[in-house]
Amino acid sequence: MITQFFSFDDEGDRHNSFELPGAKPHYNPDRPGQVEHIALDLILDIPQKSFSGTCTITIRPIRSGITHLTLDAVDLEIRGVKVGQFAQPFDYNGERLAIELLQPTGSDPFNVSIDYAAHQPQRGLYFIGPDDHYPDKPLQVWTQGEDEDSRYWFPCFDYPGQLATSEIRVEVPQPLRAISNGELVGTENLGQTTRYHWHQKQIHPTYLMTLAVGDFAEIADQWQDIPVTYYVEKGQEASARLSMGKTPKMIAFLSEKYGYPYPYPKYAQVCVADFIFGGMENTSTTLLTDRCLLDERAMLDNERTESLVVHELAHQWFGDLVVIKHWSHAWLKEGAASYSEVIWTEHEYGPEAGAYYLLNEARSYLSEDSSRYRRPIVTHIYREAIELYDRHLYEKGACVYHMIRGILGDELFNRAIHRFINDNAHKTVETIDLLRAIEQATGRNLAFLFDQYVFRGGHPDFKVSYSWDNETKLAKVTVKQTQAKTDSTGSDSQLFDLEIPIAFGSVNDQEQVSFQSLTVRLNQPEQTFYFPLTQKPDFFSFDVCNSFLKTVSLDYPVAALKQQLKYDPDPVSRIYAAIALAKKGGLEAIAALQTALTTDRFWGVRLEVAKQLSKIKLDQAVDALSTGLGDQDARVRRAVIESLAKIKTLKSYELVLAVARDGDASYGAEAAALRSLGGMVTGILKTKQEEAIALFRSVLATRSGWNEVVRSGAIGGLSQLKTNPEAVALILEYTQPGTPQALRLAAIRALGAVSTGQTPDQVEQIAQELEAIAQESFFLTQVAASGALGQMQTPEAIAILTALADQTPDGRVRRMAEEAVKRVQKNLGSDQALTQLREELEQLKKDNQDLKSRLAKLEAKP
Repeated sequence: MITQFFSFDDEGDRHNSFELPGAKPHYNPDRPGQVEHIALDLILDIPQKSFSGTCTITIRPIRSGITHLTLDAVDLEIRGVKVGQFAQPFDYNGERLAIELLQPTGSDPFNVSIDYAAHQPQRGLYFIGPDDHYPDKPLQVWTQGEDEDSRYWFPCFDYPGQLATSEIRVEVPQPLRAISNGELVGTENLGQTTRYHWHQKQIHPTYLMTLAVGDFAEIADQWQDIPVTYYVEKGQEASARLSMGKTPKMIAFLSEKYGYPYPYPKYAQVCVADFIFGGMENTSTTLLTDRCLLDERAMLDNERTESLVVHELAHQWFGDLVVIKHWSHAWLKEGAASYSEVIWTEHEYGPEAGAYYLLNEARSYLSEDSSRYRRPIVTHIYREAIELYDRHLYEKGACVYHMIRGILGDELFNRAIHRFINDNAHKTVETIDLLRAIEQATGRNLAFLFDQYVFRGGHPDFKVSYSWDNETKLAKVTVKQTQAKTDSTGSDSQLFDLEIPIAFGSVNDQEQVSFQSLTVRLNQPEQTFYFPLTQKPDFFSFDVCNSFLKTVSLDYPVAALKQQLKYDPDPVSRIYAAIALAKKGGLEAIAALQTALTTDRFWGVRLEVAKQLSKIKLDQAVDALSTGLGDQDARVRRAVIESLAKIKTLKSYELVLAVARDGDASYGAEAAALRSLGGMVTGILKTKQEEAIALFRSVLATRSGWNEVVRSGAIGGLSQLKTNPEAVALILEYTQPGTPQALRLAAIRALGAVSTGQTPDQVEQIAQELEAIAQESFFLTQVAASGALGQMQTPEAIAILTALADQTPDGRVRRMAEEAVKRVQKNLGSDQALTQLREELEQLKKDNQDLKSRLAKLEAKP
């Protein structure tokens, strides 16, 4: 599953606690027996958003003499319960179905049949259809079981430790079709309706049972003899091929990579409207948001769709074939699926692209760790299991898999993964099972790695210094672990003990690079190493191949950094060198970065170099950045635009304005220019606001397109005009129902940002609008409203967020709202003088930039 990107408090006040009030230990329940089969027989009443039917569960008792069964069943109408042909007494409280068995169990399997119905369910099964505001919305029904929402659409033992085969018979109005897990046994024409019968013959947990109903177009593909099918709304067939057409190639790649052929009789991907996740890996039948469907122009920015497709496909092995026993071990599947994005990128686009993808996975986790909370990856203390589905689970989990690969090497890593999957196919696993598979396949015990990165929170923060003494021919390397701190007992908490590869690089006259490589053990807060070398290295590389999850700050001489930026074969090391150079500042750094911006072979390095140029507050940085506006890669152009916007000069403004006005081949680059423009027309460029607003208004009226990316960029630009009432009025126009969903969500989010400098009357109007929006039931609308309210500086936002947390049925929204309350409380601690102070500081920075630029120019003259 991919979410919409959203007491183990190891570092005291530096990190918020993951555990909110009400968190408690969670364990799987006792098992009265093994569920062997689940059969659903349903009739949908789509106009009434309801359904009725029978759920029959086949149970093999673990022991004889069982007289009670307790099933999960939320907000269902329970009409009767039978064992075989005999009615059984039951008690139902709206959340649990307690069945009293008239005949105690023996050793033979038995069937429990529950006759039930559901009316307008809030979770689990969703009815989507046209309404007054969105008359063109498709008519669909789809399910979402993870984490524990299957109980909202059928009675079950709703936890991942129970694996069973399943089948679904469902009656739907014609011409709609129904798609589910496994194989299509048959269809039956009943006149006005059709009954579909699907059978999943391989065991799987309840949260992976699915149903999707709609008037779908079916696009057939194939891998070997296995059908691969894409279902989309009619008219989107071309987009389906663009977006999912690499699926057979991905199946071949993962089958080989995981050492186990694709394990199911078909693979279907169904794109549905209003989906509450990016994708969900139901066994053999993945559901995807229809927002992932691309057009030709969007292919220029196509990273997330391809990553989404391979992520959900990887789950067919990690999560569906090998099933987690408890939610606390969900990193095994989500980390592996996230890592599949890395290895697919590496396979499809080259090693540098894979390394850069992993760097951004690490950054995503690091951002959550520093700004939200720190937690162990494996913890069973939470309020709802869905709270675990965060960047620790996905991105940090991916980094752990990569560290295992880095330690073992490719051959042994592949052998360990093959062993893990083959030994545990169609079984449940915990984290210890991965450790055992690694040891059994390779002889390596990686418990030390798991203890440091999985079972406790955090990561090492390295500060690395390097220098060369030409007289003694010694290279000196000092490494500090700045995250380590002495506790009350005098020992160093959060200290990491790792063996890190390092290398000294030399470049010959033909610009060929050779390395002298070593390994150092880092296990102290500060360590210094001296290395005798025959000649001065051209550069020094720390953590060769960058396998370890960490932050790193480099303190090297400028000459060494320039050589590393130019010659280090690892793109991540070149990026670290660019970051360190930017901190040095000056014209020499600008010249080196500009050369990299125009000559580095890898787009990711050029993108990162553009970011770093914006941090050197000299006019010459604008000239250097402007050379990147013609880069062939849209992602680099986007970074150049965003970087130019951070250096607020008339020249940089005009460069960004030109792209915003004239457009770009890439939706993303064009949107970036529009969004950036809003942040530029403040302070010294405030006189340009009228011009910018006129452009935003024109764009909003004329540039509708794929997923509203461009118009959302204009909304993002307006959101930064924090003292302009006209910006508020224009944003409010697009928060109204009937606005295309993606654009409306962008406008809702923008209300929070634009509110922070407005008059009390404007703030009141914004709060009232967000209060009304927060009462809507759609998940993504609630998320947008929560994010907007969390940026506000008014007590009213706290009341609205508290009400949202109390009434939402979704645990993710509840947590977002509660965290947003804390942000508002923090925001209220600042005073209005801060706004004026920022403007004065911006003017001082501009004056200082002009002075430094002139001085740098004078110093550069012979």
